Amino acid sequence: MKFPIVIKGLNEIINKYDIFILDQWGVMHDGRIGFDYAINCVNELVKQKKKLIIISNSSKRKDLTINRLPSLGYDPNDFDEVMTSGEMIWQSLKKSNYDFTKKLKKNCYYLYDETKNEGTEYISKLKKFNFIKDIKDADFILATTISNKMKTLDYMPILELALKKNIPLICANPDFETLENDSLTICMGTIAELYKSLGGSIFILGKPKKDIYIESTKQIIELDKSKILAVGDSIYHDIQGANLFGIDSVLITSGIHNSIFKDDHSKWNTKLNNFKNSDILPTYMCSNFKY
Repeated sequence: MKFPIVIKGLNEIINKYDIFILDQWGVMHDGRIGFDYAINCVNELVKQKKKLIIISNSSKRKDLTINRLPSLGYDPNDFDEVMTSGEMIWQSLKKSNYDFTKKLKKNCYYLYDETKNEGTEYISKLKKFNFIKDIKDADFILATTISNKMKTLDYMPILELALKKNIPLICANPDFETLENDSLTICMGTIAELYKSLGGSIFILGKPKKDIYIESTKQIIELDKSKILAVGDSIYHDIQGANLFGIDSVLITSGIHNSIFKDDHSKWNTKLNNFKNSDILPTYMCSNFKY
């Protein structure tokens, strides 16, 4: 059986790749501060004139994500592109450029964290939709961020009503969970996956879908996928997304799957690792995003 190659840092494989696609949460930062080793790694990659691209399963739009980088210790000018799942969904709603969004009617039931202003900002320029308060009047659901203190099962009443009406759900953040302040919290991808398991129709454009990789690399002339490396901490999103796009990947084992690799971050074939029986295999594994 094939196993990932264990590396201690990107310096071991730096010469094989020209383009690095980076995840954010759990790789570059923890939601509050950037990791020192990750900031140093980015600086080293920039010195060696590597192209850096951020692809994030975040419901935030692109500009907000770029503007936040300095507070996390990163220079936005170091990145050739920054793309989020939230931006991909917003653009698809604005332009109706996917078959799914072309068919949408006007009434939208909006699921978001009402304690944060960015939720209302996200829909402020989507003027062609009516954002309504009653799920019974909805034509579709737009789901961005988990409401404060709500658990997965708290969404069941809404999902059950939506299912009865066969209402599609658009998810702006496909991640199942994220590492924030050293603890795991659920993301809207968990709710979308629950709705899908119940028989509901869902639409995503973030990782692991190829669309976000294609959009993020479209400005690169003569794209050679053998020279691209994706770095992320999610098997289901970062690693599976890289595999579907046809590029190599590094699994960062200190991120959301830390509990699986906590005893030994340098081993893939362990009793705790349920992913070893799946077909989602990273090219490399490394404890942290470091040089």
